[in-house]
Amino acid sequence: MAELKLEQLSKVFGDQTVVRGINLTIPQGAFTALLGPSGCGKTTTLRILAGLEELSGGRLLLGDKLLADSQTHTPPELRDMGMVFQSYALWPHMTVAENVGYPLKLRKVKGAARQKQVMDALDIVELGAYACRSPQELSGGQRQRVALARCLVSEPKVVLLDEPLANLDRHLRATMEQTFRDFHRRTGATFVYVTHDQAEAMALASHIAVMHKGELMQWGAPQDLYLRPQNAWVASFIGKGSILSLATPADTQHLDGQRLHNSFSSQTLYATQPVLVRPEHVQVADSGLSAKVEGCIYQGERYLVDLRLPDGQRLTAFHHAALQQQQNVCVRLHQGWRLEAA
Repeated sequence: MAELKLEQLSKVFGDQTVVRGINLTIPQGAFTALLGPSGCGKTTTLRILAGLEELSGGRLLLGDKLLADSQTHTPPELRDMGMVFQSYALWPHMTVAENVGYPLKLRKVKGAARQKQVMDALDIVELGAYACRSPQELSGGQRQRVALARCLVSEPKVVLLDEPLANLDRHLRATMEQTFRDFHRRTGATFVYVTHDQAEAMALASHIAVMHKGELMQWGAPQDLYLRPQNAWVASFIGKGSILSLATPADTQHLDGQRLHNSFSSQTLYATQPVLVRPEHVQVADSGLSAKVEGCIYQGERYLVDLRLPDGQRLTAFHHAALQQQQNVCVRLHQGWRLEAA
């Protein structure tokens, strides 16, 4: 196995640039999510990796092997990659075992050897007992696991997944997330997983590439993206939080509570900067900044409170009890993260 390298990767359709100069090195064995809103270029990027789209510029390498550049295009079947589609793409006239074994059939693997590989793949996704059934007899989650087994049977170095949970209900998605974790752990393959759901990406991935309008906005571990976003767009897309315009020193990005509260003073000499404050770092207290409650939403284990500060800026907080609309409260800010100016 080897790392996957995207060097200045670009894709143009007509006069529209869909993917713009992406530089990214995906470590061997990583579970990487390509995360972004619809139309950001993440699925096009995945299709370039798979060989289903030719790139318009840049290079794609698997280790030291060149897969694609402006003159080279390695066909999908020679890339040592497997792909799982959102629509499952199972043949209804074939049994589960025949669907899973189809890649081996194309490779001329026959007889007992093919049967063993098929059953091993089905056992990994816990569907060995369903080998002789047709896809129509299975639930949506079971069909997705058949698609996973078909991908696994050829033992690819890289597994590509295009929003594989989008068609499933919430309960089943949670179950399938665990299936993907187990699948990744057992195979040790490099996973590239496309999703628009940031909670899904945070729950599954070891690395996340956040995309917006065809560009790579930020790359890193989920906790780094959440705690240390580079700009306001990433901060607002990843997790809940408020972006305040505060007069803060430019010598540090991490701001403690004292610095945050000082920034509201009219005597400060600093220029205003965008600062991210997550709701878990806002405490409704007996003293602190004055604020007015503008909304309070019950979320099961806590309430999400929408607040407005005296200067008109909005702030969100978590609280253990319901607060009344238009109620005046005091809040303490415990920490914040200064973002790059627009």
